[in-house]
Formats: sequence, C-alpha cells, structure tokens
Amino acid sequence: MFMAPDPGLFRLRVSVRAVLGVGLAVAVCELAGLSLPASITGGLAALLALFTVGDPTVRGQALTTALLPVAGLPVLAFATALHGTPPLRDATWLAVIFCGVYARRWGPRGHALGIFAFMMFFTTQFLHAVPDRLPQLYAAVALSLAASSVVRFGAWCVERRSPLPAAPAPLDGRGLARPATRQAFQATAACAFALTAGQLLSHDRWYWAVGTAWWIFVNTASRGETLIRGFRRVLGTVTGIVAGLLVAVPLHGAPAPTAALVAVCVFGIFYTAAPSYSWMMFFVTVMAGLLYGLLGVLHPGLLGLRLAETGVGALGAALAVALILPITTHAVTDRWVERALHAVHGCTAAAARRLAGDAQADPAPRAAELEALLGRVRMALAPLVHPLNPVRARKARARQVLALLDDCAREVRGLAAVAADPDASHDARLTAACRRVETAVETLVGAVPERALAAHPADPGHHPGAEQALAHLHGLERALVELAAPLRRSRLAGV
Repeated sequence: MFMAPDPGLFRLRVSVRAVLGVGLAVAVCELAGLSLPASITGGLAALLALFTVGDPTVRGQALTTALLPVAGLPVLAFATALHGTPPLRDATWLAVIFCGVYARRWGPRGHALGIFAFMMFFTTQFLHAVPDRLPQLYAAVALSLAASSVVRFGAWCVERRSPLPAAPAPLDGRGLARPATRQAFQATAACAFALTAGQLLSHDRWYWAVGTAWWIFVNTASRGETLIRGFRRVLGTVTGIVAGLLVAVPLHGAPAPTAALVAVCVFGIFYTAAPSYSWMMFFVTVMAGLLYGLLGVLHPGLLGLRLAETGVGALGAALAVALILPITTHAVTDRWVERALHAVHGCTAAAARRLAGDAQADPAPRAAELEALLGRVRMALAPLVHPLNPVRARKARARQVLALLDDCAREVRGLAAVAADPDASHDARLTAACRRVETAVETLVGAVPERALAAHPADPGHHPGAEQALAHLHGLERALVELAAPLRRSRLAGV
C-alpha cells in the first residue's frame, strides 16, 4: 500500500496539504476563542471539504466547497434542535441519509454535498451538541471552510498543475433501474437497522453503527463491492482499535502529542484512501480514539464498544444489499466493461481520423476516459478477485478480463501517442485494421455510435509513421477477440 504508484507525487502533495488545511482550520477556531467541541467540528468540516470535493476542475471544486454550508448548516441546525426528541431525530436522520445517497446521481458534486450533510448530523451526535452550541458550531464550520479553502485554492492549489481526471458519469437508468436510487433505499434500510440495533448496544454511542453503514455504501455500486467494503472497514477498525489501546489510551488526552498524532492520522487518511480502504479506516479509528481522549472520555471499554457498533453497521449493510433491491456484481460489471469498450472504440476512431489528416480529431481525451473507466471496472471486479472469493472459476475469468482490458489500455495509449506525432501518416492498411477493431467491439457490445473511418484513403502506399499504429491496432484486435470468451462465460454464469 505504501509503495503504490503515485504519479507526480500527487497523493503525497494532497496529503501534506490536507494536514496544513486541517491544522490551519483548527488553529483559526482556537484563536477565535471557540470551545473544544466547536474546534473539533471545524477540523472535521475542513477534513471533509478537502477529502470529498472531487470535481475535475478547480472552478468546480471551489463552487462545490462554497455549497457545502448550504447543505450542511441546515442539517446541523435540525440535528441540534432534535437532539432531545429521539424518534423525530432518528426519522430526520434517515431522511438525510436517503437524500444524501440519492444525490450521487448528480456526480461528484452531489456525492460531496450528500456526505457533508450526513457528517454534520453525525458530528452533533458525536459531540452531543445541543441548540445553545449552534452559534459556535456555525462559526467553526464557516471559519474552517474558509481556512481550508485558503490552503487548497490559494497557497497550494495542486490541481492547477495536475488536474484531476474526470470521474466517469454514474451508471444511468430510470426509476429503480438507476443504481443511485436503489442504493438510497439500501443505505436507508441499512442505517435504520444500524440505528435500532446500535441503540440496543448503547444509548450514547449508537451513531457509530449508523456511520459504519453509511460509509460502507460510499463509492460502491453493487452487492459484492458493498460486502467487500464492509469487510475492509471491520478489518481497519479492529487494527485501529489495537493501535488506539497502545497509543491513544496512554496519552490521556495530552494536547501536544495528541495534536501531532491527529496530524499523522489526517495524512494517513488521505495518503491511503485510494489504494487501501482498510488502512484508511485504521487511521480514522485511531484519530477517533485520539479525539475522544481530548474530550476526556476515552477508555478501553469505549474502543470495544466501537468495534461492536462497527459490526452492527456492517451487518446492516450486508442485509440491505442482500434483501433490498439488490444490485448484482454481474450487472454492474457488465455495464462498466461495456462503457470501457466503447471508449476503446472511440479512441481508435479518433486516432484513425487523426492519422488520415483530420487535425480536429484527438484520441487523447478518450484514452484518459478509458483509464478512468478501467478504474471503475477494477473496483466492480474486486469482489470476484478477492482472496476470500471461493469460486476459482469466476476469479480466474475476472482476472482474465482485467488483464485483457489492461492490454487494450496499453495499446490505446500507444495508438494515441502515435497519432499525436505530426510526422505520422496514414495508409490503406490502417482502414482495414480499424474496421477489424470496430467489428471486434461490435461483437462484444453491439453497434457502436461512430465509425472508425468513413472511407478508404486515396493513398495506398505504406508509410513508416503508420507501422506503429498498425502494431497497436493489431494488439488491440487480439485483446478484444480474446475478451469474447471470458465475457461470454461470465454472462452465462450470471457473474
């Protein structure tokens, strides 16, 4: 996990920036004379703003960050006002959960706003906030978002030099056919179970179970993904509790070392989020223990209760994805693979037109789109290639599909690089090769929306610039033809 590729040290820079942004936010809250709970609220708000806002452009990120208070502050007010009326509080939180998950249909912005709204409600339970604390909580959120924005968009705007790749659009559909809609019902049911069972375990810390159920559904799209994420969350929580017993409990909330370790945890959360959800949860759990130490309520029994509540939340998520409008791994994987193959064809068509002399055709954006889609394919297939999957045949097919799609991506990158060369040219063989690629894609996914080349080129000669393109097209054709067998077997098996 620590040796995972980090092109341009992007993860490292974002992680260091997060430490600075959260640190500045907490410092500003303390200098403003706010209470410790308010400062903790501000730090969490800054962390969420830096962690969840993932629009592909800096302007989009700034707009989403500006909208966070619009989504979060009313929820904060409702949560504090309803703190003394549990039935109404619980019903309101479940409504926030449904809306927060349903908002993911609108992409990264809806995703970020939904998470922020949920966490504002969670924070009031974490701190047992009551209405008279609301002005300080509002001030803390406003100051912290401003401070973290100064770091993110002013002092250290990493994304200006390293733009985030555009995230693939969510899977579409109408009504209950849309995954975001189904997940809204699933997450609400899971959180309702977690809320009820969690309160049976503890009248004070029941919200941990709800938080577990909610976060298991973040960035998942199928039953298999959700179950694997639940397993990883429990694993990260267990290891984090062990670390908390060794580190957080002996500190007894000492401010200086606790602040230093919280900074380490913030760095760990950001640095490990992409390659390892278990490690991210390890750092989240340790940080939670340190914050409870600052509040003066940490003891070994509290960490044990956290583990029990985490198990309840994971169980709720597992029951929901199995019983409430289940979304199978097979259905989700098929759709992501189909979109990846369309991107393969789109890049091939654009490269062919570019080599034929169309200066407006550019395969590079389609190649970047393919990389993002392959990331989603890997996530969708993760349950099938997981070591705990007992069905070896399915695991082997999933690995074969991933390997062949990686081959496609490699050939597409090479083809895009050749097309970008101004000296590269086109000959008659390229048209035939593009037609074969097009046929291979149509065999896998049906008709494609655009044709590779409208007509054969006038020049039948062989040009050195086209040789590399032909090699990549031949490799692409081979990978696509070989993909037919594992995809067909997977569809027949319903995997």
